[in-house]
Amino acid sequence: MTSEQEHKTLSAALVQTDIFWEDVTANLAALEEKIAALAEPVDIIVLPEMFNSGFTMNTAVAEPMGLTTTRWMKQIAMKTNSLIIGSFAVKENGKFYNRLLCVYPDGTYLYNDKRHLFSIGKEHETYTSGNLKLILEWKGWKICPLVCYDLRFPVWSRNRMSDYYDLLIYVANWPAKRSHAWNTLLQARAIENQSYVIGVNRTGTDGNGLEYKGDSAALDYLGEPVCMLSSAETEKVAYFSKADLQNYRKAFPALEDADDFSLSVE
Repeated sequence: MTSEQEHKTLSAALVQTDIFWEDVTANLAALEEKIAALAEPVDIIVLPEMFNSGFTMNTAVAEPMGLTTTRWMKQIAMKTNSLIIGSFAVKENGKFYNRLLCVYPDGTYLYNDKRHLFSIGKEHETYTSGNLKLILEWKGWKICPLVCYDLRFPVWSRNRMSDYYDLLIYVANWPAKRSHAWNTLLQARAIENQSYVIGVNRTGTDGNGLEYKGDSAALDYLGEPVCMLSSAETEKVAYFSKADLQNYRKAFPALEDADDFSLSVE
């Protein structure tokens, strides 16, 4: 039996949390408690964008790869036997990145750097844009993880039959004043890509006074809710059926009619 046949159902824990401003130690400790409190084992744990610091341009919180936050993610992945996903500020070769790390239970990891930097918040003045669209495999599923502002750019998120995915994940610090866009775009990405979608956002107020409403969600390939979170700090498990997804794509093969294109990145 193949891994794809063995894992027709995938479970993911959406960890919606407030974030201690620029306090890596406090955030890792709080998240460790929340993850330990999960009622059941899950295949994937999804954390918000910059889960260890909040969305800050203060590079004092940035870490080289392999140190505190990377090691913490490896420990959590091993302890829970889950793929753990979230982004944090990384310093590498004199540059800074908003890096999304995907850590497997065996300690190996893959990553991509946030492609679309939030220029309104001057993120582009601090961090370097990524040029890799990552599609990874886990338990028979193909997963595309992206970061926050990437949600607004459908070309970068586009599902293509030449390298398709089954689950699209966004980790975010998406302010409450733009929550309508968050909810609408998550739904649009699910429908147009015929894919399950997860969006995990933070809650609370950050060091710049921005409020976050949460509204983390898991949606199916029709844009219908699998689970919806409100504004409270909470963890919720969503379940996804590979068989249902495949049956829908077979019955309505819209992706086969999609425009072919090439994407140039620097």
